[in-house]
Amino acid sequence: MHILNKIYKIILFTFLSIIIIIIGLYSYAYFSKPIILNSYHTYELYDKNNNIFYEGTNQNKWSKIDNISNNLKNAVISVEDKNFYEHGGFDYLRILKAFIKNIKNRKIVEGGSTISQQYIKNAFLDFDKTWSRKIKEAIMTLNLEVHYSKDEILEAYLNTINYGLGNYGIVSAASFYFNKNVSDLTLEESLIIAGIPKNPSNYNPVSNYERSIQRAKVVALSMLNNGYLTKNEYDNLFKNKIEIYGKKNNNNLQMISYFEDAVYHELKNNLGFSEETINYGNLKIYTSLDMNAQKILEDEILNNISDENLQVASIIVSPETGEVLALTGGINYNKSEYNRAIKSKRQVGSTMKPFLYYGALDSGMTSSSTFLSQYTTFSLSNGKTYSPKNFANIYANKEITMAAAIAYSDNIYAVKTNLFLGVDKLIETAKLCGIKGNLSNVTSLALGTSELNILDFANGYNTFATGGYKKNIYFINKIEDKNGNIIYEHQNENNLVLNPNYVYILNEMLTSTTNSAFIDYNTPTALNIASKLKKKYAFKTGTTDTDYWAVGYNKDILMVIWTGYDDNSNIELKVGNEVKNVWANVVTYLQNDENNSWYDMPNNVIGLPLDSISGKPTNDSNHMTMFYYLKGSEPEYNINTYKKEDN
Repeated sequence: MHILNKIYKIILFTFLSIIIIIIGLYSYAYFSKPIILNSYHTYELYDKNNNIFYEGTNQNKWSKIDNISNNLKNAVISVEDKNFYEHGGFDYLRILKAFIKNIKNRKIVEGGSTISQQYIKNAFLDFDKTWSRKIKEAIMTLNLEVHYSKDEILEAYLNTINYGLGNYGIVSAASFYFNKNVSDLTLEESLIIAGIPKNPSNYNPVSNYERSIQRAKVVALSMLNNGYLTKNEYDNLFKNKIEIYGKKNNNNLQMISYFEDAVYHELKNNLGFSEETINYGNLKIYTSLDMNAQKILEDEILNNISDENLQVASIIVSPETGEVLALTGGINYNKSEYNRAIKSKRQVGSTMKPFLYYGALDSGMTSSSTFLSQYTTFSLSNGKTYSPKNFANIYANKEITMAAAIAYSDNIYAVKTNLFLGVDKLIETAKLCGIKGNLSNVTSLALGTSELNILDFANGYNTFATGGYKKNIYFINKIEDKNGNIIYEHQNENNLVLNPNYVYILNEMLTSTTNSAFIDYNTPTALNIASKLKKKYAFKTGTTDTDYWAVGYNKDILMVIWTGYDDNSNIELKVGNEVKNVWANVVTYLQNDENNSWYDMPNNVIGLPLDSISGKPTNDSNHMTMFYYLKGSEPEYNINTYKKEDN
């Protein structure tokens, strides 16, 4: 009896404690400042001409609850929170059922969150599974419930939830998916939209129509079970294919959302803005986006890349400032929101070689330094052997210059250079240029076997494009708060990290890839686009079985483009020509003025006309090209017959 009394007292004490805690929490919520409902995702993005290209949830994209069809409201309540109008923010029975179901399945298969909780999580909190976040969610949910009616909460939820493909709120979703006002949605369209938030990437009808319909049928079944649909209405759903619009009315660019994601990424990860500040600060964010460049980039990708399953990540940068003018992170944001430009890492292939050859110049080699190009098996210090191959097994079987090795992307020359210098030199150069990614200390690094992110890689190349100055590339020029006060402004960097003389020589050598003077036993890797180019460019390609890269620049533009498949399938040879055409068409269109975009030759550099392959004097004008040297390192033969080239 004594034990029973003790148990009774414990239960009574626990029950009363819970009641007191709940009363305390509700009281705290009641006397707290109400949450502002229509303040989520309020930032606006402007391009470099101060034209708005993205506006978040504002009054123009907020629908009053009375203007939202009953079908949509009933669909959302049925599938998300059937007891929404009865509970006080938490559906305790549903939570208990979900807990039991998850225990039985030994994994989380069902959640117990109400619409109120989901609104708080999506609009105000991150998705960390910490106790502090859960407590904050509970308190804010109570705040919501004690200060607003159920219709006001539902209105806020529908106007702020993520409906996929950059659409936040029901107004954007109805306009994008069906080109309609919210009040005009049919029952079937309402079912499709109501099903999206569970998994916006998979259940939106643009990315996966069939999956979205399957999800819509689940929503419809929940409406049937909850008395919102008759059996006859349910049985006659989706007899015909639903027409999907899938366009944004302000522009029809299908890749610009990748740029928007990159801006958000910079705000949060580089500039240190919290999600709360970003989403509720009514920020005006002035970006580096050049809308014309973005449109040209997208058009050329769509016009030239023939395989719709091939993904494309690309970036256009203004070297002088480091501004990102345009960016793509995939072929179609509507089909895949995964942003390969800021998230993926891929092997860069031979586009790694310029970093190797700058290191070679810095270590005393010259543009006419030669190595024997022939099939070679290298014996390494660890006792292993390494047998790299040239593309198509084409070898000179003679001595070739560094400039020729760049023109043909000769792997044997690159590996010999890497072994001669030591791999540390290549890594040191890449890091000096600003590459942050991990670079493996292996002989094959010279052939680009390490995986890098395209933004990181573009950052490194931009140091060559600036003539040796490291300027981290960026997306945001200025940020203003809701009162028009400037709270952030980009400060240009000007850190000289490389020797400008060697950078100039390297940049000149990188023009050999489009120079017909190097036609010999092989053909320069980009000769097929030479006729398209109206200006002078340093250019390099990189190829692996699964990746193709093209990087080119002069002092006014840098463009990096990568293509490949997400599942790492092998790519076809024709992809290389398609990518080079994209690159050439874009830079030619964007640089159609008469201004000189090439670099001034430094006073300490001298140019000599020599044979492109051997680096020796020649009378054959077809095989003669200019080799550049730091004064004092030029060849000694017939030196008095040469004069410094006028620039």
